[in-house]
Amino acid sequence: MSWMLKLYETYESNSDRIGVTETNRSNREYTLLPISHTTQNAHIEVYITEDGKFHSAHVIDKPNASTLIPCTEKSSSRAGSVIAPYPLHDKLSYVAGDFLKYGGEVKGEEPFATYIQELRNWANSPYGHPKVKSIYAYLSKGRLIQDLIEDKKLFVDNNHRLIVKWDKKYEALSSERPPIYGVIAGGLESAFIRFTVYSPNNILTKVWEDPEVYESFIQYYQGLLGSEDLCYVTGKLLPSTERHANKIRNAADKAKLISANDTSGFTFRGRFTDSKDAASISYEVSQKAHNALKWLIQRQGKSVDQRVFLVWTNEETSNIPDPMEDSFDIAPGSVTVRKQSNTNVTYAKEFAKAMDGYRYNLSMRTEVNIMVLDSATTGRMAVLYYRNFQKELYLDKIEKWHTTCAWLHRYRKNEDGEFVQFFGAPATKDIAFAAYGPRASEKVVKGLIERLLPCIVDGMKLPRDIVTSVYQRASNPAAMDKWEWEKTLSIACALINKMLMEQGEGFQLGLDINCEDRSYLFGRMLAVADVLERRALGDEKRATNAIRYMNAFANHPERTWKVIHAALQPYQVRLGREAVIWTRIIDEISSKFKLEDFNNQPLSGKYLLGFSSQRHELYQKKDKNQAAETPDKNDEEGVV
Repeated sequence: MSWMLKLYETYESNSDRIGVTETNRSNREYTLLPISHTTQNAHIEVYITEDGKFHSAHVIDKPNASTLIPCTEKSSSRAGSVIAPYPLHDKLSYVAGDFLKYGGEVKGEEPFATYIQELRNWANSPYGHPKVKSIYAYLSKGRLIQDLIEDKKLFVDNNHRLIVKWDKKYEALSSERPPIYGVIAGGLESAFIRFTVYSPNNILTKVWEDPEVYESFIQYYQGLLGSEDLCYVTGKLLPSTERHANKIRNAADKAKLISANDTSGFTFRGRFTDSKDAASISYEVSQKAHNALKWLIQRQGKSVDQRVFLVWTNEETSNIPDPMEDSFDIAPGSVTVRKQSNTNVTYAKEFAKAMDGYRYNLSMRTEVNIMVLDSATTGRMAVLYYRNFQKELYLDKIEKWHTTCAWLHRYRKNEDGEFVQFFGAPATKDIAFAAYGPRASEKVVKGLIERLLPCIVDGMKLPRDIVTSVYQRASNPAAMDKWEWEKTLSIACALINKMLMEQGEGFQLGLDINCEDRSYLFGRMLAVADVLERRALGDEKRATNAIRYMNAFANHPERTWKVIHAALQPYQVRLGREAVIWTRIIDEISSKFKLEDFNNQPLSGKYLLGFSSQRHELYQKKDKNQAAETPDKNDEEGVV
């Protein structure tokens, strides 16, 4: 229950935001719900005067449809033909006393009778609010549909039956299709009605945004809750509940995190005689924890194929680094390449300074929570992954990941839309696309991200199959566009170097001229061949022989090198005296080979490190007597 406690604490620490409408990154509105409240998309807004008379109504457009409404335990989980009205705003079949009069059909008991009785109880209770009393006074007259018809918001046919779905045969009643039939997906009986009280001085008061109305229902409903029991989350004796919230990821989400309503199955039978024997959670804690979770998901959660990845602190306003982002997002000023002398030591120091900034901004008692949620069925949701860290431990884990899984990347853009070079770790989503391609399904992507999270925040070793997949794709540039291959190459180098560090090896971010590993040396030679031919080609954009034969080179280096080396001769002739410099570099690398290492055994991932480092080093040199000048922008940045 630790995650519920942290969510409960988050709700309590952000109580000043309850009922406040905010907008997320997708420009969608969301709210930290009061307890005993939920949200629904309304279709018609009805204005009631303070003395309980119909004033007017209008059809709500979809962007403004989300409505905060009070709810009971039973109504929040109603399904099928169960009669469980929401206390105030509800569907037309519940709130209209003349629904049957105009041809409406209901299964079993008429829902209006139950709805109006419960609304009466609230309005007449010691906690009844004047606005609720005004709405009750009007609805008790049982003429809502009649007034909506007179106001031309609803329509009836020649038999005075409500038109459930609009058809061309009704065009005589209205030249245009009425707006209500454009906003509602099903039949008119499911139209959701919300109410607003209109004052005599024409000041419109939105009932669903009034904190006094929230508090009125909360206090009223507290007296209707069941007996007290031990709450497993707080350890206090509080009114308990067996019905817990749904709509966790979105308004249409029916999956629940806590559910034990299947007494004919095996959700708890065989171990416990009653669901409370497994766990007892108070109504207040359940409401606050679930509402905090909904709020956090809408505010900062990331969803991939309905799997939610969420990172938050017990002080929600704190700014924390996201483990799934790359180094450029976390600390752009510390990882952007500004000079040629950048090394892993320099980068590590700069990134550590960025982490110190996070440490300074977070309070001493800040805790970081990471949660992954998903559902296998429409009714059941699970916490797939949960971790709670003290801020220092969490930031140490983030710093270690971004300084050990680091390489030079060129695929990000700055605020001006220009490509920039940066050192650091790639984002988890970019790793997924590097491993399985940009057309990888969301199901595959979300599985990979979930597997990488423990590597980032728990320090577990990288899954070898992921590294192998990225390595194989990086070794096959002919199968990708140039920009995609350049991105895949740098991500592959970051992962391979990270895996080598886990094995006690690892390379500097710059070129290691003293390394005598055969794979690393073969990679260096391949890079020289690539840059040599690229310089000789000039403005021609075709792939070099080194790139074309890269896949074969990784599997049969000695044999393939002979082919690549022979193909270099025309380009050496074209370069003239400058070719001597390139020959000297190749000879220098070749001299480091042990005789028995120059063979056809497949290369390890180290060859990509040698290739990337050597190529970058050659592109950085400005002296024509040493190596090539910096190529055109496309070659240097690996973009199109």
